[in-house]
Amino acid sequence: MKDPRDIIIEPIVTEQSMDLIEENNTYTFKVAKDANKIEIKKAVEEIFNVDVIKVNTINVRGKKRRLGWHEGKRPDWKKAMVRLSEGDRIEIFEGM
Repeated sequence: MKDPRDIIIEPIVTEQSMDLIEENNTYTFKVAKDANKIEIKKAVEEIFNVDVIKVNTINVRGKKRRLGWHEGKRPDWKKAMVRLSEGDRIEIFEGM
């Protein structure tokens, strides 16, 4: 099995993701592109010691960018929205 810290890359901290934490107890993470929902669930439970109810994943396409004549593309990445059980919190989001 993969290391949980290789699956969960970083938390996504935006205004919309903070609203999801307040409303639904749902946390948003950038995850490895090849990770599936079961691996993401186990990784979050192991790293943060919480109980995960549901995992939603989204494949985000990278935007095309230009700089003068040169055209490039930002990399594709995967986002996971993880809903925790009632009463569970992740502490790293609390100070933000």
